[in-house]
Order: sequence, then C-alpha cells, then structure tokens
Amino acid sequence: MINTKIYKAVYELAEKLMRAADKEDREAFDSFYAELKAICIENENTDKDHPEQWETLADFTEELDDALVDYEKALEKAVAINSKEHMSSIALSMAKLQMELGQTEAAVQSLQNAKASANKVHDDELKAEIDELLVTLSAS
Repeated sequence: MINTKIYKAVYELAEKLMRAADKEDREAFDSFYAELKAICIENENTDKDHPEQWETLADFTEELDDALVDYEKALEKAVAINSKEHMSSIALSMAKLQMELGQTEAAVQSLQNAKASANKVHDDELKAEIDELLVTLSAS
C-alpha cells in the first residue's frame, strides 16, 4: 500500500504536469517533473518506495528510452510486492512504448506478462486493452 502522503503528492504533481503540458508550459513541467523525480529517489529502497510513484514518473518521462527504464523499475517494485494490478498496467505501458520504439518482440512479451498478471485483477477494460494490443501485434 502506498503511503497516503506520498500518494497525494504524486497525484497532485501528475495533475500539475498534465496542466503544464496542456498549456505547453515547459518551465512548469520541468519543475514539477523534478519534484516527482525527487520523491521517487528520496523514497527508493525505503518502506515508502512504491511502484505507483515510479510508474507515474515514467508516464511523464519524455525520452522514450528513459521512460522504459523507469517502467522497468516500477515493474520490479510491483513484482516485489506482488501487486498484480500494477504489474499488468506497467507491462501494458511498457508494451506501448516498445511498440513506439519498434521493439515488437519485447512488446509482445510485455503484453503476455500483462495478460498473465491481469488474470488476477477485476479491471475488464485493462484486460480488453491488453488483448486488443496482442491481437494487433500478432496480426502484423
């Protein structure tokens, strides 16, 4: 379970990052991103470390290769706490990035991992999105 104070801070920063991105306010975006990254680094390898903060950081990381590294870190942390919901959503996000990067085999593997984890969650939309992307990749 993510610490409530950290969850609120991460959630509020995500909202601020979205607003800054919508306004194309680079200075604000960079500032909020730095705050989010600092939270992740500060809590890393402590009892406050949680995959959700790393997944959120990856969501806002603009360099695709760097975002993939952040998602991998988030996935490791999700596996460590056996959070199937986080494992499936992170693997799905990784697959989307891998598709963008032309890493089709890695994307298929990530989607298969996402599907395996999603079998244990009750999010039908997530399951459908994973299945849809798997079909799309298998057809190409």
